[in-house]
Amino acid sequence: MDKVSTIILALSLIIIMLGMGLSLVFEDFKRIFIYPKAVIVGLVNQIILLPLIGFGLVSIFPLHPDIAIGIMILAACPGGPTSNLISHLAKGDLALSVSLTAISSFITILTIPFIVNFALLRFLDEGQMVQLNIVETIIQIFAIIVIPITIGMLVRKYKEPFAIRMAKPVRTASGIVIAIVILGILIKERDNIVSYFEQAGLVALSLNAATMFVGYFSAKIFKIKNKQAISISIESGIQNGTLAISISVVLLGSTAFSIAPAIYSLLMFFTGGIAIYFGSKRKKRSALKV
Repeated sequence: MDKVSTIILALSLIIIMLGMGLSLVFEDFKRIFIYPKAVIVGLVNQIILLPLIGFGLVSIFPLHPDIAIGIMILAACPGGPTSNLISHLAKGDLALSVSLTAISSFITILTIPFIVNFALLRFLDEGQMVQLNIVETIIQIFAIIVIPITIGMLVRKYKEPFAIRMAKPVRTASGIVIAIVILGILIKERDNIVSYFEQAGLVALSLNAATMFVGYFSAKIFKIKNKQAISISIESGIQNGTLAISISVVLLGSTAFSIAPAIYSLLMFFTGGIAIYFGSKRKKRSALKV
């Protein structure tokens, strides 16, 4: 992508993170003390199990290195605003979902550079080697995630009516921008898109489905309530594809790495739709029993 497109992508992520901040309140971070077991299980799924499952999948599937790296970048990312929306529609615990998204967004600032560097070293040949500067990457991710979220939260705290009014237009605008960005990536990589989609489609869907499955059943193992288990499942399986695309394009300068996150960003609505269907069905059954 050219410099202008890269800047637009970075700005779109900043807008998305600002929109997330507008929907957050500082109490969202206190829920780790209110629901410690649910939050800890959710974070273990997101921060530890997700990258391990991602690495397992890219090791099993015969993938082009660019696709493998893209999957690992995706697996390093936290949940995004989409996971909160799907959690809400699937009748999960929205408060827990929002808290997990917020907390994991801050923690992964530190973990993303190490996971991405591991993937680059593992899958690229010596002649192709690219490596992230750890400190510089942490600062860059901090700038495009933490600062916009914090600004959004401060606006919500001191100008709540304005924040509530602006939350939906900001989400809509950011959704349109990222759709245009994904289209641009697919056009730029059109010569490879068929082979890339054949490889990335199945492994991206497998990552999405496997992490949602593990998230739900790990919550049930620890006897966590069903509403919270649904949110943990969705937070474990619906990742911030926009951030993964931004890391690929803005920090690593590679649209090829962004193909897997772009395809994942489309497929997650399919699995998210299934979660919404079963969540709503379960809610109706519960209501009928009362």
